[in-house]
Amino acid sequence: MDLDFTPEQDQFREEVRIWLAEHKPTEQRPHSGTEMRDYDLAWQRTQHEAGWAGINWPVEYGGRGLSLQEQLIWFEEYGRAGLPSMDSCFVGLHHAGPTLMSRATEAQKSTHLASILRGEEIWCQGFSEPGAGSDLASLRTKALIEGDELVVNGQKIWTSHAHLADYQELLVRTNSDGPSKHHGITWVICDMRSPGIEVRPIETIDGAHHFCEVFYDDVRIPLANVVGEVDQGWQVAMSTLSFERGTAFTAGQVRLATTVDELIELARKFGLLGDDELQRRLATARAEVAALRAMTYVGVSRNERSATPGPEGSIVKLYFSELEKSVARLAMDLLGTHSLELTSQTRSDGWTGRFLEAFSMTIGGGTSEIQRNIIGDRVLGLPR
Repeated sequence: MDLDFTPEQDQFREEVRIWLAEHKPTEQRPHSGTEMRDYDLAWQRTQHEAGWAGINWPVEYGGRGLSLQEQLIWFEEYGRAGLPSMDSCFVGLHHAGPTLMSRATEAQKSTHLASILRGEEIWCQGFSEPGAGSDLASLRTKALIEGDELVVNGQKIWTSHAHLADYQELLVRTNSDGPSKHHGITWVICDMRSPGIEVRPIETIDGAHHFCEVFYDDVRIPLANVVGEVDQGWQVAMSTLSFERGTAFTAGQVRLATTVDELIELARKFGLLGDDELQRRLATARAEVAALRAMTYVGVSRNERSATPGPEGSIVKLYFSELEKSVARLAMDLLGTHSLELTSQTRSDGWTGRFLEAFSMTIGGGTSEIQRNIIGDRVLGLPR
């Protein structure tokens, strides 16, 4: 990949920057609830109507059919505009949508892809369970085949926006007699309005209710909703997680770089740059966000040669989530009690909100420990 963008791509960046400056929402995004859902869907519809949704989605599915480099530019400018890198549309756009394009039937694609892009559907992810979070293959939510339906019983947890979602990418166990625990898992589209589904929001440390428990009591799902093959859902799930760990967090990375620059300015304002240790930590943070960007560019170059991102995305995910936490700690150490009164350019809930949320970064989307295992096993080829 040539890291010098072409003149056409530079022009594309300028167009993105101007459009975002003129059209990004000016009102504060609601923190949770149906108001947040309505806000996110309205913003997604605005992007779609102006032709800025699905930059690298194929044209036949409603996108613009551009390259991953243009998608990267969009994410970078989105982050610079201070817009959130994750909202309630995230799973549909960056998990379910790409997985359906890669693995689903034409009927499944035609039912959902355009609706996701137009801001008409919210999706959630039904993967983690109380006893199968990091060890996803140990999931126990069962689905029995009865005629042309799956009958699902079990529980999922840490399901972001389940109480707001229309559909769920759901992993269930359809066979317990396979050669390994990875066999016998099925990836299925679950309508969250189906009878037998109970959703219980979980309040987190920052007072939000984004996470949920989901209970399934004889929930009937048509076999036509299976993506891929029955019992072969592990491969589909790995595709989903590869898309999640690809370029989707680029906007968050840009916002992190902006945060570091903001901290440097605050240190200068408070007369703290004479502290050698603080200077070292700030310089290290700036170097690390630059390294993160370089790693992302390498990933984009690699992914342009493959229909599905590879396990190398775990390197970026691990580095990004650990860096989020260390920068949040640096902000608290630098600002001290000022963190309670100062606002942040990149967060509506300020510095303390970012600090509290940072703890989840090394857990959500696969813990740092799991990412290290993936890197060791699937990237470096180390013995188990």
